[in-house]
Amino acid sequence: MSCLEHVNPRVRGIGVPPLAHLQRLAVHITQEINLGVKKPFKEVIDVSSGDPHKSGMKPISFVRQVLAGCIYPQLLKGNHLPPDASMRAQKLLEVCDGNSVGSYTASSGLLHVKQSIAEFIERRDGISAHTSDIFISAGSQRALMVVVKLLASGEGETPTGVLTPIPCPHTLPMLLDEEGVMLVPYQLIEDQGWAIDLEELNFALKTPRGGYQPRAIYISNPGNPTGNVQDRKSIEEVIGFAARQKLLLLVDEVYQDSVHEKGRQFISYKKVLFEMGKEYSEMVELISFNSLSTACMGECGLRAGYMEAVNIDPQIMQVFDTMLCTDISTPVTGQLALDLMVNPPKPMDASFDVYAKEMFYSWSTLSQNAQRAHEYLNNLPGITCQPAMGGMYIFPRLQLPSQLVHQAKMLEVDGDVIYCQRLLQEEGVFVGPGGLNMRNNADCYIRVCILVPPDTLTDVLARLSSFHRRHWANTSSHPCQNRT
Repeated sequence: MSCLEHVNPRVRGIGVPPLAHLQRLAVHITQEINLGVKKPFKEVIDVSSGDPHKSGMKPISFVRQVLAGCIYPQLLKGNHLPPDASMRAQKLLEVCDGNSVGSYTASSGLLHVKQSIAEFIERRDGISAHTSDIFISAGSQRALMVVVKLLASGEGETPTGVLTPIPCPHTLPMLLDEEGVMLVPYQLIEDQGWAIDLEELNFALKTPRGGYQPRAIYISNPGNPTGNVQDRKSIEEVIGFAARQKLLLLVDEVYQDSVHEKGRQFISYKKVLFEMGKEYSEMVELISFNSLSTACMGECGLRAGYMEAVNIDPQIMQVFDTMLCTDISTPVTGQLALDLMVNPPKPMDASFDVYAKEMFYSWSTLSQNAQRAHEYLNNLPGITCQPAMGGMYIFPRLQLPSQLVHQAKMLEVDGDVIYCQRLLQEEGVFVGPGGLNMRNNADCYIRVCILVPPDTLTDVLARLSSFHRRHWANTSSHPCQNRT
């Protein structure tokens, strides 16, 4: 008998998500190339998810220098590191038990790092922040999972519903499903740059989808994968809606450093909430998330993020801490990198010039790539694409060539999955399925990470164009086939 014979039936019923299937295919194709199998391309380019370093973007030198000194303190004895990096490493080691990154920390994170995060939030918003409201976790996804677990209803109770944007981060639906929480979709408005619309929020609550109790609304700002950046009026409308409906605000602000549309700027939900007056600032419950996976830092693999809880019951705050204990503690190197993210070198520091140059390069690359990809994709037949204001993705709509629509029907899969699979097999470009099309519908979406080196984006767009035009040329029934 298998050791997993009695696995939870909910887990047993989970199928292979489309992205996981495509990831396995990408690995298989790469293995074939390494074994000498002839392909029309030399390598697979993965732009399916926001992993800048995997795509070839370079890490920020100051972060790696400080972490190197923390991991191998012997580097601090000579002139191996810039003086401010060496001093910073020494200071961070002093707040670790045993002066070692190999020690555990408190379940909610190192107090020193939480204090740095609080000071960062205060500088950003002009509003006080407190370490007792901040919880460090192994990535923002882990923090969100803890909150969703608490939102989930008990057995026999009315299921909890979370209002969720469509489109949304590709990992969110499965996270909600795993915890038995119902995804209540609200549609973002595509022709308004994927904006949040108050009428759609109200419509989502009124549309019958089985019995559920709405308890929270999830927001991604800047949008993942849409690239929308909310202005103050939009944020005020959402806060007002949450107040009227007594909903907890769950706000993913991970890409707050990546706004690149001229005239736009990131405004945090907390800042707007506190500027709306005590009627809101003392009543609306808000949990915001940030992490090392931010665009310019891009340290996804160090697995560290944080959440700030506002107006949450003190007993619930204690439960947050208890549930985070199940992780023992967030990786210490990740926590220290968080400290560097929120408290970077200052203008008079030895590392400042290099740090500022590298951060600007990441941001400017993202900005220029967003413009290039938007213009290029909109010039392909059967593709329309909204401009990205921020974030790391561009999210085009595709009219599928008829043969791919037919293949999707035959295999009973979504058209975006077929498109991504064939693009990967024929051109070696791995993009993410958008997950928005109804099965066998000719319209679908793909998700493309644009925080990649410029030459890589050039290659991605050329291969995608070759694939798309080749299949489009074989289509005789599309109304858009004459577009150039």
